[in-house]
This record gives sequence, C-alpha cells and structure tokens, in this order.
Amino acid sequence: MTSEIHEGPLQASRTLDAPAKVSWREKRYQRRRRRVWFEEILGWILVPVIILGCYWFLEVGLNALGTSPAAIMEGIEAIIATL
Repeated sequence: MTSEIHEGPLQASRTLDAPAKVSWREKRYQRRRRRVWFEEILGWILVPVIILGCYWFLEVGLNALGTSPAAIMEGIEAIIATL
C-alpha cells in the first residue's frame, strides 16, 4: 500500500462572499417589494375606513332628507308587493 491513500484532513472550501454592491435589478425588486407591502397594509386600513365613511355619509344624507334606510326598504317592499 502506498502512503498516497491518506492525504490528511479535508480542507474547508472557501465561502462565497456576497457582492459588495447590489445590482440595479435587485434594487428595483426590493423597491417593488416594499411598495407592494406598503400598498397591502394601506389597503387593509383604508378599505374599511372608506366603507364606514360611505355608510356614515348615506346615513347623514338620508337623515338630512328626513328619511332612513329602513324607510326606503319598506317603500321598495311596498312597491314590489303591489306589482
């Protein structure tokens, strides 16, 4: 047997270092990702606010006219019943 079979402990390979600069495509991807997250969070906040605001505006408008959504629904049901 030769002594070439046992060469000693294995050496650790070099680890690849991250590039020093981020490419423009990676920067663009990061900006898009941040914008999508921001828009998603903003949507979860604004959509309920808009829905509640529309309901409130409808209530105030109908109260200013001297009626209510329940009265309007009763009127529509009365019209449908006469048909």
